[in-house]
Amino acid sequence: MCPVSLTVPEAGSSTHHRHDRGEISRHMEPVLLLNTSFEPLRVINWKRALTLVFAGKVEVVEEYTREVHSVSLVVRLPAVVRLLTLIRVRGSGVKFSRQNIYARDNYECQYCGYQPPVSELTYDHIIPRAHGGPTDWTNIVTCCITCNRRKGGKSLEQSGLRLRHSPKKPTWQPYVTTALGMRNPPESWRDYLAWHAGPKSEEAFSSHPPS
Repeated sequence: MCPVSLTVPEAGSSTHHRHDRGEISRHMEPVLLLNTSFEPLRVINWKRALTLVFAGKVEVVEEYTREVHSVSLVVRLPAVVRLLTLIRVRGSGVKFSRQNIYARDNYECQYCGYQPPVSELTYDHIIPRAHGGPTDWTNIVTCCITCNRRKGGKSLEQSGLRLRHSPKKPTWQPYVTTALGMRNPPESWRDYLAWHAGPKSEEAFSSHPPS
């Protein structure tokens, strides 16, 4: 494979679909890797994506508007690539984690509807753990700090709060959109993220005090 330098100037035209970077860091272009069936598999970096392209293992489906240069060629940065050989994925379900809870709830407080910065989000046990409430998809919701303090260790009835939506186990793959801690994935990914996908442990929630 021809080595590619880290020089990333602005791009020109292309025969593929092209997309601006949006929220993406100038120093890392994430690439969505699709199975042959167009099911999202994972997020990889652009260097790995180009390695797969030159090895003939993937095709480029969507591109960013930026390029990388080597001595002998110019390559537009891929945004979405698709494997040419099908990979069989074990149906282990969506990982139970704080970030996937946030993604399921659209980063909104499930009591008041407020959508604060991600750093100001937390989670809440609808039925407090002190009252026997489990830590699972149906008893954990995204919560703003204000509502979390208001509810504390009380039940919904005692706190006067009401749920906007009934929490359920996700039927899609939120980890794809949250793998980089992004509230919104690149625009070029959105047509490929509506694929259907158990909670595994409480470890991801251990850094916050239970409510």
